[in-house]
Amino acid sequence: MTILTPGDSLWPRQLCELLACEAPTRLTALGNLELLTQPKTALFCSARCPGSAILRAYDKAAHWRDDGRCIISGFHSPVERECLRILLRGTQPIILCPARALPKRIPPQWQTALATGRLLLLSAFPETKTRITSDLARRRNEFVAALADEACFAHITPGGQSDDLSHCLREWGVPFSKLERT
Repeated sequence: MTILTPGDSLWPRQLCELLACEAPTRLTALGNLELLTQPKTALFCSARCPGSAILRAYDKAAHWRDDGRCIISGFHSPVERECLRILLRGTQPIILCPARALPKRIPPQWQTALATGRLLLLSAFPETKTRITSDLARRRNEFVAALADEACFAHITPGGQSDDLSHCLREWGVPFSKLERT
């Protein structure tokens, strides 16, 4: 594991600009840190998602996989987890940001991607944060959004955290799209 601080050359400068006082003061990383320099698309999806949006999200993940696009996400919601499974079958870069400290054990399905340098696990939380909470998930999603060059929402629940996040992205000037039809 590697610890990054604001003085490091690979520290993402936009974190301080966009997150201000909420910006992390250190990041814990495992994997290829050079992935931070790639153009990144953030993937977000509300925990509850209609079937039509689920299918569009899976198709989009396959498209990103085939195009070699670097995808960053918490990969926590059921749709995001399935998108990760689709992405892991490709060769494109992936940045996975849990809403807690990095795991002590790496799941077997991630190990090949880590070993080949196309997966980066990145946490903005200290080792003491071992359980995911709604506050940590919110902060993680803002962290992921701040790192992204663009974002894609598979589904936004009106009035939910993803809706709030879309407003942040708009304020920050980060382009985003929604896969669901409204």
